[in-house]
Amino acid sequence: MQTATPAKDEACALNGSIEAWVEDECTASVFKDLRLKRRFVALLSSIARTVGGSIPFACQDWANTKAAYRFLSNERVSEADILAGHFNATRDRFAAADGLALVLHDTTEFSYQRENTDAIGVTKAINSGRDKAGRLRAHTVCGILMHSSLVVTLSGLPLGLAAIKFWTRKKFKGTRALKRKVNPTRVPIEEKESYRWLENVRQSTDLLADPGRCVHIGDRESDIYELFCAAQDVGTHFLVRTCVDRLADDGMRTVSDAMKEVTLKGIHRIEVRDDKGEADVAELEIRYARIRVLPPIGKQKRYPALDLVVIHASERGAPKNRKPINWKLLTDMPVSSRKEAIEKLDWYAMRWKIETFHKILKSGCRAEDARLRTAERLTNLIALYSIVSWRVFWITMLARVAPQAPATVALSELEIQLLEKMIKDAGKPVGRKTLGTYLIKLARLGGYLARASDPPPGNMVIWRGLSRLADIQLGAAITTESCG
Repeated sequence: MQTATPAKDEACALNGSIEAWVEDECTASVFKDLRLKRRFVALLSSIARTVGGSIPFACQDWANTKAAYRFLSNERVSEADILAGHFNATRDRFAAADGLALVLHDTTEFSYQRENTDAIGVTKAINSGRDKAGRLRAHTVCGILMHSSLVVTLSGLPLGLAAIKFWTRKKFKGTRALKRKVNPTRVPIEEKESYRWLENVRQSTDLLADPGRCVHIGDRESDIYELFCAAQDVGTHFLVRTCVDRLADDGMRTVSDAMKEVTLKGIHRIEVRDDKGEADVAELEIRYARIRVLPPIGKQKRYPALDLVVIHASERGAPKNRKPINWKLLTDMPVSSRKEAIEKLDWYAMRWKIETFHKILKSGCRAEDARLRTAERLTNLIALYSIVSWRVFWITMLARVAPQAPATVALSELEIQLLEKMIKDAGKPVGRKTLGTYLIKLARLGGYLARASDPPPGNMVIWRGLSRLADIQLGAAITTESCG
């Protein structure tokens, strides 16, 4: 089994200042006009300095704001153009690291309030309660869907995005109503929205150009037999949580029937939080076995049977204030010991990091507060926000996985000097300029108290600290110019 790169080496793959970071992310960007690239670089720098601010707030004056709106609405600009440089930088960071990397896949929705939904589209239908006659009412939600693929190391450091797909629906069709008319297992995967899972697996694998080092992680929505075959075709690996009890062996029983005959392989204790946020310990019973898994009956002529490893982790007892843990995982990777099974459980637990990335997009960059009127403009803006959100997430995780790395990995020399002046260490002499020391100072700018009992700073205080530091840096520059 390959091992992860030391965290310090992972950290050294980037430069510290915003200017250097923007240059790294934009070097490989190619637009149809050189002026479009210059505007892209300027807009990315402005948004990175004002995380969570509106476009007028980031641009500061009408001329730059109008130029930003023109860039986002330009027909010659697409989300692919905006993300191309970042994808290339992700590939470079992946190549600089050693060992396996996890590619986390997930879908999220961006909702917008618009009187006319035609220019954007809809995402789903929700229950609006009952009318005066007692009849159920429903209305469609205006918005955009995004399926993203985030590359992280085994130590949890996000290396960047490897694929993103945006789409909207002009008309919402209920899944349950559709199933009454059509057997979904007989519909070709290319005609379903779930085809995005296969597209992102292929795109991210091609981008990273080392399929044997990639392990694609997905939740129960990714339990798609065609995805397993697609991963095998390109020579990459997968680890997904299942929701379908598929046929196994000779087709006379299911996977769950086969797993009932598997003996207990061991107990694994993990720390969890209940619904009230209180710490708890869960005891998981671990079972695993290699089983021959069959495709759906309607697709057995098109897809082969696969020999896969099934891992079940079920919690003992009935915990209070939370649902019991019951994970059923499926992977093509070998599992021959309790240790390797626990390793796969830890990898799947990393999937939460892409949820955190989406939270930064919505809560930090406030992507759902945008007032742009068309889906094309919104996707261009969300693509920009995605690059900035990754940087905030990267800085937050860097403080945890590589606290002893040089501070210049994430901050410029000027930013370090400003943090030293703004955040004092209660009379203690400043030691070596480690990353952990100065990211704590950065978090304190964002409201982090840094008490002994406090957990490591999260994304919220980091993005607030970055925004405040950018303002302080601007004030310092003005003072230097006016005072000499």
